Amino acid sequence: MSSANRKSAGLPDSTAPAVLPVTRLRPAYQQVADQLRELILDGSLAPGDRLPPESEIGGNFGVSRSTVREALRVLASQGLVKTSRGTTGGTFVSSVDPDQISDYLEASIGLMSGSAALPLAAILEARELLEVPATALAARRREQHHLDALHAAMEREKRSRGRSMKFREHQHFHDVIMQATGNGLLAMMTEPVFHVLRTRFLKPSPVTHEGFWAMVDQEHEEITERIAAGDGEGASEAMRAHLTNIRDAYREA
Repeated sequence: MSSANRKSAGLPDSTAPAVLPVTRLRPAYQQVADQLRELILDGSLAPGDRLPPESEIGGNFGVSRSTVREALRVLASQGLVKTSRGTTGGTFVSSVDPDQISDYLEASIGLMSGSAALPLAAILEARELLEVPATALAARRREQHHLDALHAAMEREKRSRGRSMKFREHQHFHDVIMQATGNGLLAMMTEPVFHVLRTRFLKPSPVTHEGFWAMVDQEHEEITERIAAGDGEGASEAMRAHLTNIRDAYREA
């Protein structure tokens, strides 16, 4: 069948060129940055390692020094490398501080939060998926100083006045539970979520009235008792109920 006849019959034109599944090339500096980042993340370049001179990197990639310089600026903005001047200077792979990671995550989540890509419901769900099983882990691994810190946080929360101060102590209580898991990555992941929820989505009164805080105090006591008893299942269920009950304290921005 001819091309004209195929068109009149509503059939695709077999002579038309197919759409090729090509990938658009990224700028040269971004490709250099991507490959250097992979070398850092897979351990080929370790914290403290000095990168080769810009001219040598450029020769390896077949790009100019200005392109390499731009790639290094990208990596520096992500906290992956740092440059120092002088006879002992150069560009070195950074030693990452966990606080920097939390700050970066908090800023990124905060910027995305409330959008279609990251609504409040998704943030609350992610928190529950992290914190409920983590509470069971805390019940198995907690030490006495964690229990002392939980009791101290509850006492400060009861004595504090004002919505902001109460939620700060409330957050600290949950932070201690993450620390009790003994898993630093869990604490690093959940802290930014807590901060975003408190600063961006926290509802004003009347939701956070005295009756609300009395409920929070009671639920924190139950969670602490379960953790102290080493009851992982009971602790996680108490945390699940608690997070469900405080959902109304947050609102879409």
